[in-house]
Amino acid sequence: MRPRVAVLFKMKSKPVEELRKYADVEFILYPSVDELKERIGEFDGAIISPLNRFPREVIESAERLKVISCHSAGYDHVDVKAATERGIYVTKVSGVLSEAVAEFAVGLTIALLRKIAYSDKFIRAGKWDSHRTVWSGFRDIETVYGKKVGILGMGAIGKAITRRMKAMGTEILYWSRSRKPDIEKEAGARYMPLEDVLRESDIVILALPSTPETYHIINEERLRLLEGKYLVNIGRGTLVDEKALVKAIEEGKLKGYATDVFENEPIQEHELFEHEWETVLTPHHAGLSREAMEDMGFQAVRNLLAVLRGEVPETLVNREVVEIRSPEEVKML
Repeated sequence: MRPRVAVLFKMKSKPVEELRKYADVEFILYPSVDELKERIGEFDGAIISPLNRFPREVIESAERLKVISCHSAGYDHVDVKAATERGIYVTKVSGVLSEAVAEFAVGLTIALLRKIAYSDKFIRAGKWDSHRTVWSGFRDIETVYGKKVGILGMGAIGKAITRRMKAMGTEILYWSRSRKPDIEKEAGARYMPLEDVLRESDIVILALPSTPETYHIINEERLRLLEGKYLVNIGRGTLVDEKALVKAIEEGKLKGYATDVFENEPIQEHELFEHEWETVLTPHHAGLSREAMEDMGFQAVRNLLAVLRGEVPETLVNREVVEIRSPEEVKML
């Protein structure tokens, strides 16, 4: 019998075509938790996006489910503990989004320092009445060139940011859970303690995952070390204490903040909306590109099929699950 697989979002067509060669596929687009509880028991596998919540109550209704394949590098939208308890394999994608996100991080940084987003709103609002208006009002614009860029998190994304920033004539400082000799040799990046990176950098870019250890890693105390500097976040919204951040901006201590992520998403209103000069805000889409989405789709499909073939993919999140339910027990292909 062919496996039945639920896809919970609008996935690119080519990866879906590949999946259909081996499984019966049904789209259940962006279901509520209640709807998912009712339907998930019909499926052997699921491919989900970060917009699809998979809490314990859904997992406990997943009688047939063998694998949850995350169409993302993050997996905090899945109750991994509950999945492990029930012998459900959880996988993620790896490395696919690095270039797209790194490119976006550099774009955010340039937009923040050169006031590109503000300038766009300025001219659309009909405020450009003379060159003098611009030259007198935009005096705080700065270049990225010549700056010290501090990167927190030196995984694949952090390294891709480093390569781009180095090419722009910056000096790279970084902090990570472990030293990365390869990027130190390649780009001259200097490893430093976290607080020293914040003190010495002109621009700090957050490229960390969301974990208990990184929650509010940029808090009120560390924001004091960023006085007169710029902060860019393409990691997770939980990395930054937003109340302390808004206070730092309102008091003129933080020069600027650019972010693609927020503590609570999606947002309709936010105190940062009032600070157009000091901020650049985007709706959690740093990884969105046609190329990246297609590549990510293929990897999510490969991960799911690997589990259903009785294999253990390198991107398995809950590796302890194999002790609860062996790869042979989930094999269907």
